[in-house]
Amino acid sequence: MTLYIVVPCYNEEAVLPETSRRLAEKLETLEKAGKISPASRVLFVDDGSKDRTWELISALHRRDPRFGGVKLSRNRGHQNALLAGLMTAKDCADAVISMDADLQDDVDAIDRMVDAFAQGFDIVYGVRSSRRTDTFFKRATAQGFYKFMKLMGVDIVYNHADFRLMSRRALEGLSDYEEVNLFLRGIVPLIGYPSTTVEYERAERFAGESKYPLKKMLAFAFDGITSFSVKPIRWVTAAGFLIFVASILALIYILVVKLLGFAVAGWSATTASIWLLGGLELLGLGVIGEYVGKIYTEVKSRPRYLIEAVELTPGVIQPRESGTEQ
Repeated sequence: MTLYIVVPCYNEEAVLPETSRRLAEKLETLEKAGKISPASRVLFVDDGSKDRTWELISALHRRDPRFGGVKLSRNRGHQNALLAGLMTAKDCADAVISMDADLQDDVDAIDRMVDAFAQGFDIVYGVRSSRRTDTFFKRATAQGFYKFMKLMGVDIVYNHADFRLMSRRALEGLSDYEEVNLFLRGIVPLIGYPSTTVEYERAERFAGESKYPLKKMLAFAFDGITSFSVKPIRWVTAAGFLIFVASILALIYILVVKLLGFAVAGWSATTASIWLLGGLELLGLGVIGEYVGKIYTEVKSRPRYLIEAVELTPGVIQPRESGTEQ
């Protein structure tokens, strides 16, 4: 089988030499074991980096044809950069593994992913076995995110990020999903081909700084929710219905009190009601506006990414052995 490893990069010059060294060793090990063909490659995707990332990728390609690179015209975000790499590798490989450049994803788990692919699985998810390396806040928010996504009805693999193997057939299926608001963790499970998981221990970042601070993580989570679930809008509708029922009951109460002659001017109750209803209205408008905004970006059908340069020496894909057809 021909394997491609797709690695999105954004300002990763500090970690790229070590990442390329470890991945080269992994390709050699798998090739000697007869699990992958010499046509297998590592494909780095430069997501508009401001440092020497593309320069290092180009140098790697000139020195070793097993390394290739895709340079996006500007920074498009991790999900778009990952998709660009997957779509570039799709027609060159039997299977593609995506992983981050920071070496937090366990390179040795690739062996088990390849074995699972050989057993007939189209998608193999890399799942964290624990979160011991996370801070309490990061662990609590991450676990809360997955549980909340499940509550929203999103089919998402628990403790899985973007470390996964996908067959060419699965990638063909992924290419049919044309939405601009990408959330691959939610899209990939929708493809529906045979899948399994591989557990691994996530390591500390080898070098450099995290590209996902809290602000970006929250935005990413909110994008995931609004891209795959309409429950927030339904909650706004339910809240509106409950407030309507409460207002009818309050109106009846006011009329009864008025008829009995016990009406007293209630400044506090009136003020509280105005603030409550005003806040709920603004919240509802905000949620609905978020969905309208996503519709706006989708209907414009702008390209999700533009590729400025590609440096890749594709090998010849070896024919699949009988009995291993996906």
